[in-house]
Amino acid sequence: MKRKIVIWLLAPVLLATVHLADAQQAAKVARIGLLVAGSPSSFSNNIEAFRQGLRELGYVEKKNIIIEYRYADGKLDLLPELAAELVRLKVDIIVTQSTLDAYAARQSTSTIPIVMTASGDAVGTGLVASLARPGGNITGLTSLSRELSGKRLELLKEAVRGLSRVAILWNAANPDKARDVEETQLQAKTLGLEVQSLEIRGPSDFDGAFQTATKKRAGALFTLADSLTITHQSRIVGLAAKSRLPAMHEQREFVDAGGLMAYGPSLLGLFRHVATYVDKILKGARPADLPVEQPMQFELIINLKTAKNIGLTIPPELLVRANKVIK
Repeated sequence: MKRKIVIWLLAPVLLATVHLADAQQAAKVARIGLLVAGSPSSFSNNIEAFRQGLRELGYVEKKNIIIEYRYADGKLDLLPELAAELVRLKVDIIVTQSTLDAYAARQSTSTIPIVMTASGDAVGTGLVASLARPGGNITGLTSLSRELSGKRLELLKEAVRGLSRVAILWNAANPDKARDVEETQLQAKTLGLEVQSLEIRGPSDFDGAFQTATKKRAGALFTLADSLTITHQSRIVGLAAKSRLPAMHEQREFVDAGGLMAYGPSLLGLFRHVATYVDKILKGARPADLPVEQPMQFELIINLKTAKNIGLTIPPELLVRANKVIK
């Protein structure tokens, strides 16, 4: 009888404790670190796509998720410290923009899950063991930038009849880009194109690079995307127009800013889709068990207004294959 009375008296306390535990669990707010090598302005649309992806999965900022934003503004040497800041904040996941961001994050932690949004070569750089079985604490999406270099050159050659010499604008301060240049040179050779390397390391190098391209009579420009070139995409597009250089870019944002052509996966789509990785990990999935995904759809964007301004006529057969033509 006494035991029944004690249980009866304790029941409300036990029930309240269970409800409190449930409420605390439900009220748990996940903290996401977002590490971007570029600037807030140049990646604003992409970041909004990521936030949209989270909202579609039921996450609301400051309600059940907090995002800690860290931007290097194109200064790659800042990435390690920014990554370390996120680790000190004890974020639940670090979402990175590119290969270098992911590399900086991995140097700072081997336990916090890291999700890549647009890695160039996660396997070649040693970030993951393989696409199917990443291993470790890193997974995410790849942009296939290196693998698409041949297709981009092919499209550029088709757009510019008689093209024989292409200048490659790339950030030599970014160690990940050197391998991209090598692959582009190999692909150019198979297409009968001569390559001219335009190395830049900062904004002050842009004018000199374009002067060199003009002096050596480059017939077109191929821009390799990274935090530096993306941050200064409007300036690059402007210099290409001034030099009357037809240019192929890796991301459509350059074309939206006035560039001639771009071919590749939708960066907005990648940023939106990476939210699904965040969701799975927050629900208990391990990065090591989540395969790195490759994009399956690609888009060709052509800016006819830019073509007209530089005196270039785009072949009709190329225009009909474009996903979007800006007039």
